[in-house]
Amino acid sequence: MDVDAGHGAALGGALPTQPGELPLARRLRSLLTWPTTESDPVASLVRAHRAIHAGTDPAVLRRAYTIAENMHRGQFRKSGEPYITHPLAVAQICAELGMDTITLVAALLHDTVEDTRYTLQALAEDFGREVAHLVDGVTKFDKAFYGKAAEAETIRKMIIAAGKDVRVLIIKLADRLHNMRTLGVRSAASRERIARATQEVLVPLCDRLGIQTLKRELDDVVLLHLKPEEHDRISRHVRERPGWDTYLEQVVARARAALRRNRVDAEVTPRPRHLYSIWKDTVAGGHDSPYDLPRIAVVVDGPATDCYAALGAIHGVWRPVPGRFKDFIASPKNNLYRSLHTSVCGPENRTVEVLIRTEEMHRKAEYGIAADFRFPRSGGGAAAARAEQLDWLRRVLNWEQDAADPAQFLQSLRCDLAETQIQVVAEGRQVVLPAGATPVDLAYELGSERGDHCLAARINGRLAPLSSQLAEGDVVEIFTETDAEGGDAAPRGPRREWLGFVKSPHAQMQINRWFAEHTEPGITISDKVRLGRATIGLALRQHNRGLASDLPLLRLSEELGYPDLETMLVAVFDRVIEPDAVVRQLIDLVDHRQ
Repeated sequence: MDVDAGHGAALGGALPTQPGELPLARRLRSLLTWPTTESDPVASLVRAHRAIHAGTDPAVLRRAYTIAENMHRGQFRKSGEPYITHPLAVAQICAELGMDTITLVAALLHDTVEDTRYTLQALAEDFGREVAHLVDGVTKFDKAFYGKAAEAETIRKMIIAAGKDVRVLIIKLADRLHNMRTLGVRSAASRERIARATQEVLVPLCDRLGIQTLKRELDDVVLLHLKPEEHDRISRHVRERPGWDTYLEQVVARARAALRRNRVDAEVTPRPRHLYSIWKDTVAGGHDSPYDLPRIAVVVDGPATDCYAALGAIHGVWRPVPGRFKDFIASPKNNLYRSLHTSVCGPENRTVEVLIRTEEMHRKAEYGIAADFRFPRSGGGAAAARAEQLDWLRRVLNWEQDAADPAQFLQSLRCDLAETQIQVVAEGRQVVLPAGATPVDLAYELGSERGDHCLAARINGRLAPLSSQLAEGDVVEIFTETDAEGGDAAPRGPRREWLGFVKSPHAQMQINRWFAEHTEPGITISDKVRLGRATIGLALRQHNRGLASDLPLLRLSEELGYPDLETMLVAVFDRVIEPDAVVRQLIDLVDHRQ
């Protein structure tokens, strides 16, 4: 989409162009890395596609290439290469991922509607509505980085299109990967702007889709352009590690032997980290030199239970490092990544990281949502798994409806993608929330009505302030004003102070929406008295108690030093004093006087 630099090969192909590379060097480089023959420019694409989807008819790919080449003829990238090299490379990346023929056709044609006289209607007539939808979904997206309004509008358009067909996002990721590979010919300012935009939106999107085979390269190229000195330092470390391969061979051999002894059928291979991952761990740990632990992957040929048998075999050989075990099989990540992670004291007392997974888990870890196209399954299982993996997209589309304008939507999307996530249990189901989320965020995730009228929350059986930060695995109950008051009083709606602590973009937008639609003045003292009383009533119900009159409350307010009951109720609402503390003292007071 940007008419920018140089040709790049498909997955695992040519290195990205280096910042500041001379034009002559770029042209020589392009000649050396051109992946097809002049007589049949689609040959490499067809081979890659048929290697995974044997028996597919390449005729439609050749027809799509012919139209794309004709439409882009006379257009050149900043490197001076014919523009057709870009859509061909994007299609090649999609083919290496294992995408279907429709995706490859759309990839070949993805810039024609935007940059040539070829219309969307003509494209639909030539290749069908499915291809036209995919092309329309990615059209104009790259121009987003040349203006804030265009950026927000086109990202919003892409997300909406992806809600109907996730292949829109896969084509966009392949498009961005090739543009990042060839970013070196642009100015330093352009390189930084595009790399940062890629890091903020597209890399997290890639992670949410679970396509690690693309994310690893995107991460590394972003590091190259944002922190070239660090990229060079980590690259040099990887090239010069003394005895690294020999040590890993020893670890792999001993692990295989241990698995055979325990009758676990599995393949063991080295699993080196990519450059960005090493750099990130180095910075996070405050290390002076690159922090890079040896790592192996154990892929078992059997059910998930064999992963735990393999874990036992590995721990039987090497002592596990305390606190370094994670079970992502029992509790998958938000992108449905599943694996066992452990660290052990390996040979020479060096720490070794071990990943253990089934073959299916390994496929999902590498290809994510694309695995359904690379390894198609019969029946409804694949569709159900894909729907679960795209649950986050449903939430994003809900925000799209609530966002007042595209810029607000883009900000919310960036916020969501940048956050780590937690899972809590509410109403008998697991709910995914941003790390640091509060009961109010949860209430809005359960429904806008629940959020608007949220009054109190119980976390792991104890009443807690609505501003409390939830933790992984918390069991949470949400109570509304109508729950506390028996439906007798009309609930007021959200409080403005919630905007100071809610974390999720969805909650922020819903609260802002409510205040945009309601013109009532802010909460009054009488409102705080009413809601403080309701909060105490709700807390008493947790102890199967109630109040026949205000007399015990009056006595307690005096004992606590408040000038009157209303002041104490306001203090309860403002969380100056916790409802649980009030209720405990109230029960003690009543029981003692009896």
